[in-house]
Amino acid sequence: MIVCDGKDMVLGRLASFVAKQLLKGERVVIVNAEKAVISGRRESTLNEYKAWLGARNLTNPRKGPFHLKRPEDLVRLAVRGMLPYDRPRGKEAFRRLRVHVGVPKEFSGKEFMSIPDASLGQLGTRRFIRVEMLSKHLGGKS
Repeated sequence: MIVCDGKDMVLGRLASFVAKQLLKGERVVIVNAEKAVISGRRESTLNEYKAWLGARNLTNPRKGPFHLKRPEDLVRLAVRGMLPYDRPRGKEAFRRLRVHVGVPKEFSGKEFMSIPDASLGQLGTRRFIRVEMLSKHLGGKS
C-alpha cells in the first residue's frame, strides 16, 4: 500500500502518478488532499470551475449532472480522469484509491511517499490555488 501526502503537490502530476500505480495493482491512499495545489491564475481557475459547475440538465435539473465540491472528491475526480474508468480494469483500479482530508489516526505515524516531480518547488511559479480554497469557493462543506 502506498501512502502519498498531497501537501504542496501539483494536483495533475500527483493524479497521474497515482493513476499509474493504481493500474499496476497497488492500493493508494492520499492524505492531506485539501492541501494539493492547482497551477494557474486563481481567477481563471475559479472561473473555469464555476463554468463546469453551471452545466446542468435544463429539462429537470434534479437529474444531474451532479458536481462534486468537497476537496477529497475533487482529487478523486482528477485521478478518475486519468484512468480508463469506462472499462472494468479502470473501475477496479479506482476502487483501490482512498483519499482523506487531513491525516487519519491509522496513518499518523507512518512515512508518506513523496513524489519529487509533483512538488510545488518544481512548478516554478507562485500562481496557484489550493484545492481547499477552490472547494470553499464552489460551496463545498469540508
